[in-house]
Amino acid sequence: MSTEADPVLDELSTLVFEMTRRLRNDFNVSAAELNLPPTQALALMCLVAPASMRELATRLSCEPSNVTAIVDGLERRGLVTRELDPSDRRIKQVTLTGEGKRHRTKLGSHNKAKVAAVFNLSAPDRSQLRDLLSRALGDSSRSTSDSSESRPAPQ
Repeated sequence: MSTEADPVLDELSTLVFEMTRRLRNDFNVSAAELNLPPTQALALMCLVAPASMRELATRLSCEPSNVTAIVDGLERRGLVTRELDPSDRRIKQVTLTGEGKRHRTKLGSHNKAKVAAVFNLSAPDRSQLRDLLSRALGDSSRSTSDSSESRPAPQ
């Protein structure tokens, strides 16, 4: 691949970083609406199933020692519990409580409208953008032929 300056690549990089910044800021606003620090809100969204502290650290892209403070805060709020892993009692799993599941659902709902505003495109354009980003990321599980359900049927 050429290392020469490519203005399109420069613009793509700028646009993707700007999109990421907007999405992150909107997520943080959604978290604040529920009185959650962004890291705790992100941890809630990562807990689709019970996870060990190490697994949660991997999902959050941080050191396991940092997860302790995040989980402590969630536990104080009654949003998670730490339970022994039934297959290895040396490991504690972080599990959402009923209240944690409700907060997770609210957070997703609050953020959904903000995401829709950021991606204010027609349905076919959103599908095309999704497919292009998936392809750029090397996600072979999503190809344009797999997304026919999100495209309008030919008239």
